[in-house]
Amino acid sequence: MTRPGRAMGLASMVSLPVLPLAWFIALQDHAPWMSGAYLGYLLVVIAVPGTLFWRRLTGGTGWFTVDAALGTSFGLAVEALIYPIGRYFDIPLAALVMPALAVGVYRAVPRSKLPVKPTPWWAMAGVMVAVGVVAAWFVRVGSQLIPVDGPAALRSDSDAARNLSLAAELTHHFPPEIPYASGRPLTSHFAVYDHLASAHWITSVELDVLTQRMAPFAFLLLTVLGAAAVGVVLTGRAVAAPIAAGLTVAAGDLSGWPWAVDARLFNDSPFSMVQLTNPSQAFSTVLVLPLIAVTALLLRRKPTQTRAQVIGMLVAAAVLIAAVSATKASALPVYAVGLVAAWGYLTVQARRLNLRGLVLGVGVAACYGFTFLVVLRGKESNVEFHPARTFRHMMDVMTALHTTAALVVIAVVVVIGWLLPAVGALLIRRRLPRDPMVLLLLVSLVSSVIAAGLLYDSGQTQVFFVRTGFIYGVLLATWGLGSLDRKQYYVAAPALLIGAAAIYWGRYRSEDSCTSANCFAQPMVVALVIAVIGVGALGLLLRLKRQLWAVLAVSVVLGLTVSPTLGSLKEFAAPALTAYESIAPGGIEAARFIRRNSGPDDLIATNIHCRQAGADRCLTGSYWLAGYAERRVLVEGWAFTQRVDDSYAGDEKTQGAFWNPERLRLNDEAFTAPTREVLETLRTQYGVQWLLADERVGTPPEALERLAELRFHYGTVRVYQLYPPPTAGPFPSQSPCPTTTPSQTPSGFPSQTPNFPTQTPSGFPTQTPSGFPTQTPSGSPTQTPTQTPSPCVSQTPSGSPSQTPSGFPSQTPSGFPSSQTPSGFPSSQTPSGFPSSQTPSGFPSSQTPGGFPSSSSTP
Repeated sequence: MTRPGRAMGLASMVSLPVLPLAWFIALQDHAPWMSGAYLGYLLVVIAVPGTLFWRRLTGGTGWFTVDAALGTSFGLAVEALIYPIGRYFDIPLAALVMPALAVGVYRAVPRSKLPVKPTPWWAMAGVMVAVGVVAAWFVRVGSQLIPVDGPAALRSDSDAARNLSLAAELTHHFPPEIPYASGRPLTSHFAVYDHLASAHWITSVELDVLTQRMAPFAFLLLTVLGAAAVGVVLTGRAVAAPIAAGLTVAAGDLSGWPWAVDARLFNDSPFSMVQLTNPSQAFSTVLVLPLIAVTALLLRRKPTQTRAQVIGMLVAAAVLIAAVSATKASALPVYAVGLVAAWGYLTVQARRLNLRGLVLGVGVAACYGFTFLVVLRGKESNVEFHPARTFRHMMDVMTALHTTAALVVIAVVVVIGWLLPAVGALLIRRRLPRDPMVLLLLVSLVSSVIAAGLLYDSGQTQVFFVRTGFIYGVLLATWGLGSLDRKQYYVAAPALLIGAAAIYWGRYRSEDSCTSANCFAQPMVVALVIAVIGVGALGLLLRLKRQLWAVLAVSVVLGLTVSPTLGSLKEFAAPALTAYESIAPGGIEAARFIRRNSGPDDLIATNIHCRQAGADRCLTGSYWLAGYAERRVLVEGWAFTQRVDDSYAGDEKTQGAFWNPERLRLNDEAFTAPTREVLETLRTQYGVQWLLADERVGTPPEALERLAELRFHYGTVRVYQLYPPPTAGPFPSQSPCPTTTPSQTPSGFPSQTPNFPTQTPSGFPTQTPSGFPTQTPSGSPTQTPTQTPSPCVSQTPSGSPSQTPSGFPSQTPSGFPSSQTPSGFPSSQTPSGFPSSQTPSGFPSSQTPGGFPSSSSTP
């Protein structure tokens, strides 16, 4: 028997090097300071305070490693609730109060006296192996699915741009509006964007790197570690940790056909394109895991629990329920159905109301109602009751065959694949009498499958119910395998391999396309035959007893659920890119120019509305400008907004007309037939201060350059700034300067890090240290962006901007124009040739050499 002290030492030796190494290796494409800053943020602001909160409120589990994993997820839930309050009161760094708040809770709440349970070294080693697989998968596949640099970044899908725009909106505003169609409140779940915005403020890491790289990888790691921790809580055994981590990474999802390996519609594990393009789904899984754990601690009555401990657990559960309700629409209903079943079971068994379950249920109903009425503003979902329509859509995707037989076969195969992890419940041995957690997990999984089969949405959002139920199936299988005796693992291990080999053989030996119903059933038949033969051969070879035959059969079935995660390490998954440039060449640089030279409340007008410029059929799903500029856009795209979903049906949800035709008309006239009246209406009535024109949509008329100032030109993009019209008197009545402080918040931290470029090994930097791109999106440095100085700021020969006093004319008394100093140097350049946005030392004017923002910023 290993001594506790030695076990803890071995566990530390195994675990400490792996996590940071995996972190920096997986994010090797980015500057080390970015990875280190976000990792430090997670440790200091999230993990340590969250663990203190968790251990004091719930009493802990006895395993420090388990409490640390669940506490980190709990810290994310606390942050998701604190940040909106701080943002509302213009304190975006509110998350920094969490360490002090955690110390207060630690000192105020009494410590529960639980026996210390050391984590065996082999359990930690098994979990770290899973972590290593996650890092390898992310380097090989995950980090390549959504490009953030180079030419491929211009062809990303609309989900990535929309996520970036929502994160940018929560960075600067609360309550949020629709950033790409300003003027309407955002009626969507936004808790994950709270985390992205908070991390962006505190770490200064670029928002696109956080959204598409660091946060998804962190969520994958927390999902694996959280599943391992919950497995230990459910079983009370350390062996459940590596089992849960392994199943989360390599199993739990049945991709029955070869074309379903990389398809977004069929791959429901955390390691899929869907999880990376939908951070809300990944974040909800991270938060659901500690919610399941605290539910188990509550519903499993222990004689040693005091009233104060129960209240603390209820507080922790309330925090998690509130955060989950604001994260993903499918997460809380799946949990709620299982909770109702567990509460009913306990009530019937005890013949009296179970108050703990009842309080949890009331909390779920209250949070769900608050989210529906306040966050979603009472807008109903566009998900409809349409039985079997999900499977019919799958059939339409896979084949041109439209027969009832094919539909039945596809539906049966898919449903069986979704429910296979539930077989693990047959091996569960309950440690406590009347343990309701088995029923909670099982009912939640089954209800998620039922919801996906009965409901339908044209955007396939109903499938997210199954993706939410995925983790419940993993925990059921973990509980079953974690209940085995040591000798039984000698049977379960080869049985799992037999099941994995059977599904792989059936999947890759089937036809690449099917034209008959029998073809769809072929992979399952082949896998089943191999599994039966393997079970019989292994059982006879080992001369198993009756009890071990059940272990063998269930383990083989669980092995059939092996996901294509490991296979994707060998067969690289290509990015899901569009065939066209959905982002205008030069558009990212132009958006960042606006961000550097504007305030958070500045509004942009653009002629970009369609995903593909010049397409015959316009998909109004352009969101990238609001994301990269971190500014609201008057009218950019309006597809899949709640307002459109309520107003149009069918395909018109993405193709319908904009809900405010007059606003759209004025917006477009600014780029097709600009007049002083049109531009003044946009500036005074709507607050537009910037115009961004894409030459692919239409060449801006010459009149626009006379009415507005061209500030930036790169690629096919031009950026104009609007000013008040000249007055008849010698002095203008209003200063042409923007009304807000450029690119800086009241806290003094910049919204971006201009002196640390984001660059991939492919060598396509999005920005040079001076803030000016030197490469075109195609990789050929054939064009340098053209920037003109703002009339708001005149430049002295020393390079220091000087504001014109109180709106006086920009003409100097000596008759020299404002664009040139008496010595002949242009205002945008110092005598040494440095641009106005950069000091002679090479640092942007909006930031001091030490990395801190200066008190002024050059527009």
